[in-house]
Amino acid sequence: MRIIVDIAHPAHVHFFKNFIWEMEKRGNEVIITAGDKEVTLKLLDNYGFKYHFTCKRTTGYKLMFEIVKRDLQMLKFVKKYNPDIVMGIASTISAHVSRVTDAKSIVFTDTEHTKLADMITYPFSDLIVTPSCYSKDLGKKQIRYNGYHELAYLHPNYFTPDPAVLEELGLEEGDPFIILRFVSWEASHDIGHHGIQNKIEFVKELEKYGRVLITSEGDLGPEFEKYKIKVSPEKLHDMLYYATLYIGEGATTASECAILGTHAIYVNTLRLGYTDEQEEKYGLVYNFSNPNTCEKTH
Repeated sequence: MRIIVDIAHPAHVHFFKNFIWEMEKRGNEVIITAGDKEVTLKLLDNYGFKYHFTCKRTTGYKLMFEIVKRDLQMLKFVKKYNPDIVMGIASTISAHVSRVTDAKSIVFTDTEHTKLADMITYPFSDLIVTPSCYSKDLGKKQIRYNGYHELAYLHPNYFTPDPAVLEELGLEEGDPFIILRFVSWEASHDIGHHGIQNKIEFVKELEKYGRVLITSEGDLGPEFEKYKIKVSPEKLHDMLYYATLYIGEGATTASECAILGTHAIYVNTLRLGYTDEQEEKYGLVYNFSNPNTCEKTH
Protein backbone atom coordinates (compact mmCIF):
# COMPACT_ATOMS: atom_id res chain seq x y z
CA MET A 1 0.00 0.00 0.00
CA ARG A 2 1.15 3.54 -0.74
CA ILE A 3 0.03 6.36 1.56
CA ILE A 4 0.54 10.13 1.45
CA VAL A 5 0.49 11.83 4.86
CA ASP A 6 -0.02 15.59 4.77
CA ILE A 7 1.45 17.45 7.75
CA ALA A 8 0.61 21.09 8.40
CA HIS A 9 1.38 21.64 12.11
CA PRO A 10 3.95 20.41 14.68
CA ALA A 11 1.26 18.39 16.48
CA HIS A 12 0.63 16.47 13.26
CA VAL A 13 4.22 15.20 13.28
CA HIS A 14 3.67 13.64 16.69
CA PHE A 15 0.24 12.29 15.76
CA PHE A 16 1.46 10.47 12.64
CA LYS A 17 5.03 9.48 13.54
CA ASN A 18 4.24 6.09 15.09
CA PHE A 19 1.74 5.32 12.34
CA ILE A 20 4.37 6.09 9.69
CA TRP A 21 7.01 3.93 11.35
CA GLU A 22 4.53 1.06 11.79
CA MET A 23 3.32 1.24 8.19
CA GLU A 24 6.88 1.25 6.89
CA LYS A 25 7.76 -1.69 9.14
CA ARG A 26 4.88 -3.60 7.53
CA GLY A 27 6.27 -2.94 4.08
CA ASN A 28 4.07 -0.03 3.05
CA GLU A 29 5.38 3.12 1.39
CA VAL A 30 4.62 6.42 3.11
CA ILE A 31 5.20 9.77 1.40
CA ILE A 32 5.17 12.85 3.63
CA THR A 33 4.18 16.33 2.47
CA ALA A 34 4.77 19.15 4.94
CA GLY A 35 4.14 22.87 5.32
CA ASP A 36 6.37 25.18 7.31
CA LYS A 37 4.60 26.23 10.53
CA GLU A 38 6.51 26.87 13.78
CA VAL A 39 8.85 23.89 14.32
CA THR A 40 7.14 21.41 11.96
CA LEU A 41 10.09 20.96 9.63
CA LYS A 42 12.60 20.87 12.47
CA LEU A 43 10.64 18.09 14.14
CA LEU A 44 10.54 16.09 10.91
CA ASP A 45 14.29 16.56 10.51
CA ASN A 46 15.01 15.60 14.12
CA TYR A 47 12.98 12.40 13.75
CA GLY A 48 14.80 11.56 10.51
CA PHE A 49 11.78 11.77 8.22
CA LYS A 50 12.18 12.56 4.54
CA TYR A 51 9.46 14.87 3.26
CA HIS A 52 8.34 17.05 0.38
CA PHE A 53 8.11 20.72 1.35
CA THR A 54 4.89 22.41 0.23
CA CYS A 55 4.85 26.00 1.48
CA LYS A 56 5.15 28.30 4.45
CA ARG A 57 1.80 28.33 6.25
CA THR A 58 -0.19 31.57 6.10
CA THR A 59 -3.28 33.06 7.72
CA GLY A 60 -6.06 35.48 6.85
CA TYR A 61 -6.99 36.17 3.22
CA LYS A 62 -3.72 34.62 2.02
CA LEU A 63 -4.90 31.23 3.26
CA MET A 64 -7.25 30.75 0.30
CA PHE A 65 -4.36 31.26 -2.11
CA GLU A 66 -2.30 28.82 -0.09
CA ILE A 67 -5.04 26.18 -0.30
CA VAL A 68 -5.20 26.49 -4.08
CA LYS A 69 -1.41 26.25 -4.31
CA ARG A 70 -1.29 23.20 -2.05
CA ASP A 71 -4.20 21.58 -3.90
CA LEU A 72 -2.18 21.77 -7.12
CA GLN A 73 0.95 20.51 -5.37
CA MET A 74 -0.89 17.56 -3.85
CA LEU A 75 -2.49 16.73 -7.19
CA LYS A 76 1.02 16.61 -8.66
CA PHE A 77 2.21 14.27 -5.87
CA VAL A 78 -0.81 12.00 -6.25
CA LYS A 79 -0.32 11.71 -10.02
CA LYS A 80 3.37 10.96 -9.49
CA TYR A 81 3.07 8.40 -6.66
CA ASN A 82 -0.42 6.99 -7.32
CA PRO A 83 -1.24 6.45 -3.60
CA ASP A 84 -4.10 4.33 -2.30
CA ILE A 85 -4.80 6.77 0.55
CA VAL A 86 -4.18 10.47 1.21
CA MET A 87 -4.61 11.54 4.83
CA GLY A 88 -4.05 14.35 7.29
CA ILE A 89 -5.50 16.22 10.24
CA ALA A 90 -8.19 18.58 8.91
CA SER A 91 -6.42 18.20 5.57
CA THR A 92 -8.47 20.13 3.05
CA ILE A 93 -6.10 19.35 0.22
CA SER A 94 -6.24 15.59 0.85
CA ALA A 95 -10.02 15.73 0.60
CA HIS A 96 -10.00 17.89 -2.53
CA VAL A 97 -7.51 15.73 -4.41
CA SER A 98 -9.38 12.53 -3.58
CA ARG A 99 -12.38 13.83 -5.52
CA VAL A 100 -10.46 14.03 -8.80
CA THR A 101 -8.17 10.98 -8.44
CA ASP A 102 -8.49 7.32 -7.46
CA ALA A 103 -6.96 7.94 -4.01
CA LYS A 104 -9.24 7.73 -0.96
CA SER A 105 -9.02 10.48 1.67
CA ILE A 106 -9.03 10.04 5.44
CA VAL A 107 -9.36 13.23 7.46
CA PHE A 108 -8.81 13.28 11.22
CA THR A 109 -10.23 16.03 13.41
CA ASP A 110 -10.99 16.74 17.06
CA THR A 111 -11.87 20.44 16.73
CA GLU A 112 -15.49 21.56 16.51
CA HIS A 113 -15.07 25.29 15.85
CA THR A 114 -13.27 25.19 12.47
CA LYS A 115 -16.45 26.01 10.57
CA LEU A 116 -14.95 27.47 7.39
CA ALA A 117 -12.39 24.68 7.05
CA ASP A 118 -15.11 22.09 7.65
CA MET A 119 -17.24 23.54 4.85
CA ILE A 120 -14.48 23.18 2.27
CA THR A 121 -13.14 19.84 3.54
CA TYR A 122 -15.79 17.41 4.78
CA PRO A 123 -18.00 17.31 1.64
CA PHE A 124 -15.00 16.03 -0.33
CA SER A 125 -13.67 13.54 2.26
CA ASP A 126 -14.17 9.79 2.07
CA LEU A 127 -13.79 9.22 5.83
CA ILE A 128 -13.72 11.63 8.78
CA VAL A 129 -12.24 10.17 11.96
CA THR A 130 -13.02 11.82 15.31
CA PRO A 131 -12.79 11.03 19.03
CA SER A 132 -16.04 9.73 20.53
CA CYS A 133 -16.33 12.97 22.57
CA TYR A 134 -16.45 15.09 19.39
CA SER A 135 -19.72 16.97 19.79
CA LYS A 136 -20.78 17.26 16.12
CA ASP A 137 -22.55 14.65 14.01
CA LEU A 138 -20.81 14.56 10.62
CA GLY A 139 -23.02 11.90 9.08
CA LYS A 140 -22.26 8.53 7.56
CA LYS A 141 -18.64 9.39 6.70
CA GLN A 142 -17.77 9.85 10.39
CA ILE A 143 -15.96 7.16 12.36
CA ARG A 144 -15.67 7.71 16.13
CA TYR A 145 -13.03 6.11 18.34
CA ASN A 146 -12.67 6.00 22.11
CA GLY A 147 -9.64 8.13 22.87
CA TYR A 148 -7.82 11.33 22.00
CA HIS A 149 -5.38 12.33 19.27
CA GLU A 150 -2.64 12.70 21.86
CA LEU A 151 -2.79 9.00 22.80
CA ALA A 152 -1.32 8.22 19.37
CA TYR A 153 2.06 9.34 20.69
CA LEU A 154 1.80 9.64 24.48
CA HIS A 155 0.32 6.24 25.32
CA PRO A 156 2.81 4.31 27.52
CA ASN A 157 3.35 1.88 24.63
CA TYR A 158 4.94 4.73 22.68
CA PHE A 159 6.25 7.25 25.20
CA THR A 160 8.71 7.01 28.08
CA PRO A 161 9.72 10.34 29.66
CA ASP A 162 13.43 11.15 29.61
CA PRO A 163 14.63 13.02 32.72
CA ALA A 164 17.73 14.19 30.84
CA VAL A 165 15.71 17.19 29.66
CA LEU A 166 15.73 18.52 33.23
CA GLU A 167 19.52 18.74 33.21
CA GLU A 168 19.35 20.78 30.00
CA LEU A 169 17.04 23.19 31.81
CA GLY A 170 19.19 23.34 34.94
CA LEU A 171 16.53 21.52 36.96
CA GLU A 172 16.26 18.38 39.04
CA GLU A 173 13.33 16.03 39.54
CA GLY A 174 10.96 17.62 42.03
CA ASP A 175 11.93 21.20 41.24
CA PRO A 176 8.74 23.22 40.68
CA PHE A 177 8.33 24.67 37.20
CA ILE A 178 5.36 25.89 35.18
CA ILE A 179 4.96 25.71 31.40
CA LEU A 180 2.96 28.43 29.67
CA ARG A 181 1.76 28.27 26.07
CA PHE A 182 0.48 31.19 24.05
CA VAL A 183 -1.20 30.84 20.65
CA SER A 184 -0.97 33.39 17.84
CA TRP A 185 -4.75 34.05 17.49
CA GLU A 186 -4.26 34.40 13.72
CA ALA A 187 -6.35 31.41 12.63
CA SER A 188 -9.78 32.14 11.16
CA HIS A 189 -11.55 30.25 13.95
CA ASP A 190 -9.76 32.37 16.59
CA ILE A 191 -11.41 35.62 15.51
CA GLY A 192 -13.33 37.16 18.43
CA HIS A 193 -11.80 34.82 21.00
CA HIS A 194 -9.12 35.37 23.60
CA GLY A 195 -7.00 33.70 26.23
CA ILE A 196 -4.51 34.97 28.80
CA GLN A 197 -4.46 38.74 29.18
CA ASN A 198 -1.67 40.90 30.74
CA LYS A 199 0.88 38.23 29.96
CA ILE A 200 3.95 39.68 31.64
CA GLU A 201 2.06 40.40 34.88
CA PHE A 202 0.73 36.85 34.78
CA VAL A 203 4.24 35.45 34.36
CA LYS A 204 5.56 37.53 37.27
CA GLU A 205 2.78 36.23 39.51
CA LEU A 206 3.48 32.61 38.55
CA GLU A 207 7.18 33.02 39.34
CA LYS A 208 6.23 33.05 43.01
CA TYR A 209 5.47 29.34 42.70
CA GLY A 210 8.26 28.07 40.47
CA ARG A 211 10.33 28.65 37.37
CA VAL A 212 8.27 29.72 34.35
CA LEU A 213 9.01 28.38 30.87
CA ILE A 214 7.14 29.61 27.79
CA THR A 215 6.32 28.11 24.40
CA SER A 216 4.57 30.42 21.95
CA GLU A 217 3.30 30.39 18.36
CA GLY A 218 4.18 34.06 17.91
CA ASP A 219 6.87 36.53 18.96
CA LEU A 220 6.17 37.84 22.46
CA GLY A 221 8.85 40.52 22.66
CA PRO A 222 12.21 40.84 24.42
CA GLU A 223 10.76 40.91 27.94
CA PHE A 224 9.84 37.22 27.54
CA GLU A 225 13.17 36.09 26.11
CA LYS A 226 14.52 34.63 29.37
CA TYR A 227 11.42 32.46 29.74
CA LYS A 228 11.51 30.88 26.26
CA ILE A 229 12.02 27.12 26.08
CA LYS A 230 15.29 26.52 24.27
CA VAL A 231 15.51 22.71 24.19
CA SER A 232 14.81 20.73 21.00
CA PRO A 233 11.07 20.71 20.19
CA GLU A 234 10.78 16.90 20.32
CA LYS A 235 11.64 17.10 24.05
CA LEU A 236 8.56 19.15 24.93
CA HIS A 237 6.61 16.13 26.10
CA ASP A 238 9.41 15.14 28.48
CA MET A 239 9.13 18.64 29.92
CA LEU A 240 5.36 18.40 30.21
CA TYR A 241 5.66 15.12 32.07
CA TYR A 242 7.97 16.57 34.73
CA ALA A 243 6.25 19.98 34.95
CA THR A 244 4.39 20.98 38.09
CA LEU A 245 1.68 22.75 36.10
CA TYR A 246 0.66 23.70 32.58
CA ILE A 247 -1.34 26.86 31.87
CA GLY A 248 -2.04 27.85 28.31
CA GLU A 249 -4.22 28.87 25.42
CA GLY A 250 -3.40 25.68 23.50
CA ALA A 251 -5.90 22.84 23.93
CA THR A 252 -3.63 20.18 22.44
CA THR A 253 -0.95 20.82 25.05
CA ALA A 254 -3.57 20.76 27.81
CA SER A 255 -4.74 17.35 26.56
CA GLU A 256 -1.15 16.12 26.38
CA CYS A 257 -0.68 17.07 30.03
CA ALA A 258 -3.89 15.31 30.99
CA ILE A 259 -2.60 12.08 29.46
CA LEU A 260 0.81 12.53 31.10
CA GLY A 261 -0.67 13.18 34.55
CA THR A 262 0.33 16.83 34.79
CA HIS A 263 -2.18 19.38 36.09
CA ALA A 264 -3.46 21.46 33.17
CA ILE A 265 -5.40 24.71 32.96
CA TYR A 266 -6.81 25.62 29.55
CA VAL A 267 -7.50 29.36 29.25
CA ASN A 268 -9.49 30.08 26.11
CA THR A 269 -13.01 31.15 25.19
CA LEU A 270 -13.11 28.42 22.53
CA ARG A 271 -14.70 25.17 23.71
CA LEU A 272 -13.66 21.68 22.66
CA GLY A 273 -15.32 18.33 23.22
CA TYR A 274 -12.13 16.62 24.35
CA THR A 275 -11.07 19.19 26.96
CA ASP A 276 -14.65 19.29 28.25
CA GLU A 277 -14.63 15.52 28.63
CA GLN A 278 -11.20 15.52 30.23
CA GLU A 279 -12.58 17.89 32.87
CA GLU A 280 -16.09 16.57 33.38
CA LYS A 281 -15.40 12.84 33.15
CA TYR A 282 -11.82 12.55 34.38
CA GLY A 283 -10.97 15.78 36.23
CA LEU A 284 -7.73 16.14 34.26
CA VAL A 285 -8.11 19.57 32.62
CA TYR A 286 -9.59 22.77 34.05
CA ASN A 287 -11.28 25.00 31.46
CA PHE A 288 -11.36 28.76 32.05
CA SER A 289 -12.61 31.57 29.83
CA ASN A 290 -11.70 34.66 31.86
CA PRO A 291 -8.07 34.78 33.05
CA ASN A 292 -8.72 37.87 35.17
CA THR A 293 -11.51 36.40 37.28
CA CYS A 294 -10.80 32.67 36.76
CA GLU A 295 -14.40 32.35 35.62
CA LYS A 296 -15.21 28.80 34.56
CA THR A 297 -16.27 28.20 30.98
CA HIS A 298 -19.28 26.32 32.26
